[in-house]
Amino acid sequence: MEISALFISLRLALGLFELNSALVFNGSQVGLKQRSGFTVAGSGGRISTVKCKLLGKAHLPAFSMDGDYIIGGVFSIHYSLHTVKHNYTSTPEPLRCTGSINSREMQFSRSMVFAIDEINNSTDLLPGIRLGYQIYDSCAAVPMAVHLAFQLSNGEDLEVNTSDHCSQSGTVIAIVGESGSTPSISMSRVFGPFNIPQVSHFATCACLSNKQQYPSFFRTIPSDQYQAKALAKMVKHFGWTWIGAVHSDSDYGNNGMASFLEAAHKEGICVEYSESFYRTHPLSKIQKVADVIRRSTAMVVVAFAASGDMRILFEELLLKPLPPRQWIGSEAWVTDPDMLRFTFCASAIGFAIEKSVIPGLRDFLMDLPPNKVAASPVLTEFWENEFNCRLGRSKYRESSVSSEKSQCDGTENIQTLQSPYTDTSQLRITNMVYKAVYAIAHAIHNSVCQKTNSTAQCDRLTKIGSTQVLTELKKVSFSQNGYEVSFDANGDPVATYDLVNWQQSQSGSVELVTVGHYNASLPVGQEFSINRNLTWVGGSTQVPSSVCTDSCPPGTRKVLQKGKPICCYDCVPCPEGEISNSTDSSDCFPCPREFWSNAERSTCFPKPVEFLSFDEVLGIILAAFSVGGACLAIITAAVFFRHRTSPIVRANNSELSFLLLFSLALCFLCSLTFIGTPSEWSCMLRHTAFGITFVLCISCVLGKTMVVLMAFKATLPGSNAMKWFGPLQQRMTVVSFTFIQVLICAIWLAVSPPFPLKNLTTYKEKIILECALGSALGFWAVLGYIGLLAVFCFVLAVLARKLPDNFNEAKLITFSMLIFCAVWITFIPAYVSSPGKFTVAVEIFAILASSFGLILCIFAPKCFIILFQPEKNTKKQLMNKNQF
Repeated sequence: MEISALFISLRLALGLFELNSALVFNGSQVGLKQRSGFTVAGSGGRISTVKCKLLGKAHLPAFSMDGDYIIGGVFSIHYSLHTVKHNYTSTPEPLRCTGSINSREMQFSRSMVFAIDEINNSTDLLPGIRLGYQIYDSCAAVPMAVHLAFQLSNGEDLEVNTSDHCSQSGTVIAIVGESGSTPSISMSRVFGPFNIPQVSHFATCACLSNKQQYPSFFRTIPSDQYQAKALAKMVKHFGWTWIGAVHSDSDYGNNGMASFLEAAHKEGICVEYSESFYRTHPLSKIQKVADVIRRSTAMVVVAFAASGDMRILFEELLLKPLPPRQWIGSEAWVTDPDMLRFTFCASAIGFAIEKSVIPGLRDFLMDLPPNKVAASPVLTEFWENEFNCRLGRSKYRESSVSSEKSQCDGTENIQTLQSPYTDTSQLRITNMVYKAVYAIAHAIHNSVCQKTNSTAQCDRLTKIGSTQVLTELKKVSFSQNGYEVSFDANGDPVATYDLVNWQQSQSGSVELVTVGHYNASLPVGQEFSINRNLTWVGGSTQVPSSVCTDSCPPGTRKVLQKGKPICCYDCVPCPEGEISNSTDSSDCFPCPREFWSNAERSTCFPKPVEFLSFDEVLGIILAAFSVGGACLAIITAAVFFRHRTSPIVRANNSELSFLLLFSLALCFLCSLTFIGTPSEWSCMLRHTAFGITFVLCISCVLGKTMVVLMAFKATLPGSNAMKWFGPLQQRMTVVSFTFIQVLICAIWLAVSPPFPLKNLTTYKEKIILECALGSALGFWAVLGYIGLLAVFCFVLAVLARKLPDNFNEAKLITFSMLIFCAVWITFIPAYVSSPGKFTVAVEIFAILASSFGLILCIFAPKCFIILFQPEKNTKKQLMNKNQF
């Protein structure tokens, strides 16, 4: 693995370096400077050491100072690398940075110098030992970063040392940097095989936590893995489920956005688009990303990008009108003071490294006297860029640039300069540089110092290698200015962030305001807190909405739209009998069997229980007809009893007539048992009472019909028919027919009696409380027996209808039986097809109709004669034909 990593690193530097190596075969050695005892076994021999010799001159550091132990530093002081087209006919020019100076990175590099000066003046940390530094400019370019990595690994001494003891002069023992993840990855692949510790202050790519690939990498800034999760939780916290995403096309952007998208997916957040770009991409690519943002429907845009990339994108977005967008930024750009000039992004929010205070730093940064500026090419260029003037002639300055600027007149005052370099109000990443230097210093301290009598004794002559510093760096744990510094097994610190918001001040400028906090070490659900009001897009105090589809209210369910993410859906009302009682429910849930949904489909309520009651109009009407019919029967009986000695009463078999009226009264009254709440006793009573009373009624009518037939047969010569059908036989006939029905009902009640039942199937939205038949065979046997007697009676009445004399009432019986049979034949389909309580109403109607048919057809004509035509109530009139 180490051999592969080494040669990969060498390949990255191809064209930039010349290998000046000593290969030892069979004891033959060409001298090389030894680095940390690194040896590589080879076929037939061994490579004892590798030394890289730079083509041309080695790069000079931007800032340097000699010391007992040297700490290297790499920062992106310039924005870009000078690009040269190679013609492959001459030696390539040395790599060099170009463009303007990044004031923020200048502050980082100068903060490293400040931290080392502070340590050198400390009596507690490395007393008696002087740390030196070599700080280089990588111009945020991978080729330059790799070039510097080899230069730092190799040391400044280009002379080959063949002795067993190597001087540490010029040897870098640890590295602080780089600011970007991609350059840091390239550098770490060079440093790793040599066990040179690298502590980055701003490289946040989660991939760098992989100790298999980057064994010597550490950082004082949390991994993007935590920031990505924090961003996803924040987006979910504000209810945004439909967002856009842009990111740098680099290791930082690609890995950070991949982690964010994974966390967002777990939180149920959908991404409308995810676009990548880089500052060196063609303008058409940047324009495409800007157009996607303009055309999108997502209000919220999450940008995981470096500040240099976001500056290019924002400048493109300024060229055309942009709809209101709520920007969510990663730490790399959302805390960059230079980005605050893009006022259309006011209200942007994101996570930042905690704000800190470094005593004495501002005074150090402001301490730039003319002689110090003139002695440093980098400080000279910085001064000229910030004040837009030139400090005399310099061999480091391009002539074209020099001619465009006027001569500095000495009135320039850095104290009044408004620049990220001088801004110490938001020391966030700067503190990460400060902590990185102190972490390396503590590792060196633990390697060369011994504690005796509570005082540290350090030997400046102790020779230590980078491997020893790497081992101690893994174990450091200290507090500096109140900030804890330690590394976990992956070389990462504890993840804590401030939630920051871009807010416009009264003067109109945009300020970075801390509004909350995030601590990944807290229990789940407690990591995120907001302690101050936020300003949203357009200066609103209301959280903007960014959803593909508005939330589905209770009573509806989500149905995904075909071909779209899960956040895009239609809200479909729940069907009857089902509810959803929460917002954005994915399913509707059926109500319990005895419950039903309300009109809004948001809750279940008990189904109304329906039965034919005495309180409703239909029940009252039927009860009134029932009681009225019974009263009519009683009145008729009273009339017959009052005129029981009259010829018309005596001629119509008064005994059977009174029994018939009694049974009719019972028939009318039995219909009342069908009204009201069904109970176990009422269900058994209603059907059996109905069956028995109707058989008693039909038996009486049948007896009267048979009496008519026998009476006229008895008038024939030699007939003694009445002898066999006298009063006793008539009574026995009625009792016998009725007993059969009683027997059928008894068997029915014994085997499977009717019982009250909650009918949940006829109507979904209500319960029908009814009497179940128990045994359908028993019910139809009762009805069938009644029908059989009615048909038999009808046939006999038809046979007797043309018998002579007025005495004959067979015609009235025939007509009454005709009505009776018609009613009950019609009843069968109506009974079967009528739903709910109307089934009971149909049965009551049939009972009342057939009962009224009998009493009106048989008794009404006689009562009319008795009451209104008494002159016809004589024996003489009864003997005349066609009386009735």
